[in-house]
Amino acid sequence: MVRRVAALIIIGLASAGVVHAAGPGVDIDTAATIYQAAQVREQVRASLGTMPAQIRQMFERDAGAKLSQEQLAAVTAAAERGFRIDVFEAPALSALAQNLDPPTVAKAQVFLSSDLGKRMVADDVASASLGQDNIEKVMNGEISTPSTPKRDAVVDKLEKAAKSTESTVDVFLSMGQAVAVGTAIGSGLDQASVAERARKSGEAGRAELEDSMRLPMRRFLAYSYRNMSDSDLKHLLSFLESPAGSRYVTAYNASMGAGFDAMGKRTGERLGESLRELAQAKTDQPPRDALPPDIAAPSAPPAPTEPPPSTAPR
Repeated sequence: MVRRVAALIIIGLASAGVVHAAGPGVDIDTAATIYQAAQVREQVRASLGTMPAQIRQMFERDAGAKLSQEQLAAVTAAAERGFRIDVFEAPALSALAQNLDPPTVAKAQVFLSSDLGKRMVADDVASASLGQDNIEKVMNGEISTPSTPKRDAVVDKLEKAAKSTESTVDVFLSMGQAVAVGTAIGSGLDQASVAERARKSGEAGRAELEDSMRLPMRRFLAYSYRNMSDSDLKHLLSFLESPAGSRYVTAYNASMGAGFDAMGKRTGERLGESLRELAQAKTDQPPRDALPPDIAAPSAPPAPTEPPPSTAPR
């Protein structure tokens, strides 16, 4: 289910919490079989490369923050250290295990190992790998796929059964709260008051955000599964609306929420530490005319003898 992962590539951060369903759960090894069959790792990895830039843009858009270029660089560096698959996986697997049960695991394994299940997962991974620009175009309707009113009706039901919009907003708001609280911890601010302000801010805008995301999420679903027949979509819907499918959706969404929440908190903690160090450095910095000449007016670095290595993703 690509919806949460792909949408997180293109939206900024706010604040709220993800509530995990209660239940008997299963062990981590059992949950890992579902995690691997759904190729969650591959989907999440596809989104992580764009997250540092997205979080930096969030701070740049915040007129109240007014961060310097040095501070914005610290934002990027913190996000690069926070949004990593090794930070995501442990809490994501734990939440998945807590929200599954043995009957759901058995039926989910049958579905995910079927031809339709494998094609769904392949489509999910491909859509998560489209890149930020293409995902934006799909969700804005600039890139679309032929459809019919009948097919649109099935896609609408799929979006509701997968709770695509609500879960995307939940993860997005929860991650924002995690960044805010992590920054408070790292900066020595009052964690409780920051968390409460972030929660209220996120909840105040939740309904509007869900309304604004509903149509883009349906467009993305339609594009993601454009190679499926109408019959395929109906069979997929049948699984998602079944008791096992509904529980699978809940577990999957809880897993995504926990993983992105952890990455947001790690980013916030790193950012808080960096901002505190920058502030301390300014406090301790002696007057410029007291610095040695080679520091007060450093010479330009020598021209490189060969081009620097590429920083483009490999």
